[in-house]
Amino acid sequence: MTAAGSRGARLPPVAPLRRLAANWAAWSRALIRPPCASCSARQHPAGPPLSRLAVGTAVATAAVAAAMLLLDSRAISQHGRLPLWLIALFDEITDFGKSDWFLVPTGILLVGIAATASPALGRITYLVLMALAARLGFVFLAVGLPSLVVTVGKRVIGRARPLRIEGRDVYFAPFSWRVDFASFPSGHSTTAFAAAVALGALFPRARPVLWIYAGLIALSRVILTAHYPSDVLAGAIVGAVGALLVRRWFAARRLAFVLRPDGPATALPGPSLQRIKKVAARLVGP
Repeated sequence: MTAAGSRGARLPPVAPLRRLAANWAAWSRALIRPPCASCSARQHPAGPPLSRLAVGTAVATAAVAAAMLLLDSRAISQHGRLPLWLIALFDEITDFGKSDWFLVPTGILLVGIAATASPALGRITYLVLMALAARLGFVFLAVGLPSLVVTVGKRVIGRARPLRIEGRDVYFAPFSWRVDFASFPSGHSTTAFAAAVALGALFPRARPVLWIYAGLIALSRVILTAHYPSDVLAGAIVGAVGALLVRRWFAARRLAFVLRPDGPATALPGPSLQRIKKVAARLVGP
């Protein structure tokens, strides 16, 4: 029976593991292939100009250094004046800045699509699944890669967390690989701002809510004295810039995004919610 036969048609008895491996291989090739032929290096570079990166790096470094000098000690000194209810509230909020909230569901959905997607399902169903895979893969990498960089980098830098050593607001023990010497940059802030940029790129109308979410996560890390203000600022920069770079990488290969003539990446039209529901119903239905 072909996919066009009936709505309840089943996939041929092909091992899901073989399908998963084949789809993962195809997706990996799509990610590492050269930029699309219509995206010339001159009109659509795969990344921002080196001059812009240099200026941005200098500005970000200056901002973080200023925060270290002007804000860190002052913020920690105010902690004892905060009401307990506020600290308790942000103690609940801060857990939503963990990368698991984004990586686990997107990862599970990607594995499910990879194990299911096949041309035998029919052209429309297959294209919907591929469009969803591209968007889920973007979110996974846009959140996961900056978080991975920060997870390693913060332990290499080895900055002590606030109040780690009494009377000293800044203390470094590089390569200590200890949780209490993993303050800079903030991992929660990296995740939150990477997620805000990534999801905002796909759902522009949700950007105000996403930025509020990211701001609350960053603020929670300071209120709970888990990080200094400079830590969360550095994490926010790494997360936001990292997600933008991943978006540009995808756009240069026309994966979920496309580069406009003037350079910025914009999301390609995706399947409607109604279409996604129909595909889901077909896959799980009898």
